[in-house]
Amino acid sequence: MNVTDERFLTRNGLAARQLAVLLLNHESDTRLPRVRDFAEELGCGNGTVQAALQLLEESGAIETTARGHLGTFLVRSDRSVLWRLSGLGTLLAAMPLPYSRRYEGLATGLRGAFEAAGAPFAITFMRGAGARTAALLEGKVDLVVLSRFAADQLIAEHPVELVAELGPATYVGAHGMLLRHGADLDSPGLRVAVDHASEDLRMLVERVFAGREDIEWREASYMQLPDLFARDEVDATVWNLDEVQDRIGLGVDVLPLGDEVTRELSLRNSSAAIIGRTGGAKALAAVRESLDLSLVTRLQTEVLRGERVPSY
Repeated sequence: MNVTDERFLTRNGLAARQLAVLLLNHESDTRLPRVRDFAEELGCGNGTVQAALQLLEESGAIETTARGHLGTFLVRSDRSVLWRLSGLGTLLAAMPLPYSRRYEGLATGLRGAFEAAGAPFAITFMRGAGARTAALLEGKVDLVVLSRFAADQLIAEHPVELVAELGPATYVGAHGMLLRHGADLDSPGLRVAVDHASEDLRMLVERVFAGREDIEWREASYMQLPDLFARDEVDATVWNLDEVQDRIGLGVDVLPLGDEVTRELSLRNSSAAIIGRTGGAKALAAVRESLDLSLVTRLQTEVLRGERVPSY
């Protein structure tokens, strides 16, 4: 049964599709709102809601039972059918390139959680939080995965909102100061690498070197960084240590980040966040209620430990 069924093209069918969105947020064996409450929310009559509920039952999306004065209860629901009937479609999420095992684990966890929720889901990989957010605002993707640090900045500046946060070490393991062996952090004209395509790394490195007017900024991506250090073209930077692990040579020292503010920013940078367009309220609500975040982190951990082969 699908939305091409002509029954779903009627007034009752439209109400059924709207109800499907709302019912994605209800667990089995829970009491449903009253028919008149559904009718008020959908802006239709009680009879239309009753017909819509019957249509959803006939399609195999839900099973309900009346329990007298206790009301009507949802016995079971098939989330994949509800999602299909809702018209929300396949959700496309943009996340960083899967160059680290942590990102591979995150992609694996997200796919597994969305599949468990019965939500059609696909991933596209894009470098740079700014580029991913632009794709979101242009309607090219539905969700964006980035650090909580970058998410906070973007939420303040654009019509996007937080869908979920996954907790520390889900986006990156740690950040550190990379310093060319023999270089002096206090020396004038220090050459510091910065990647403006990465909003979070840009903000971190600028915070660490705030107030230093003598800095010589050198644009660099994670792919270029080992060669730039090897050729003595940069002296220092702040970077995601997942990216440089086993790639930075012996001539580079890894130092802890300094002050408390920077460490707090780095902690927020390590937590993965998912954002979506504010205008897609119904889809975002369905995602929030459907997604098992503990499943995401469990699958990611299994990939990091080598207990699961990445699959995304």
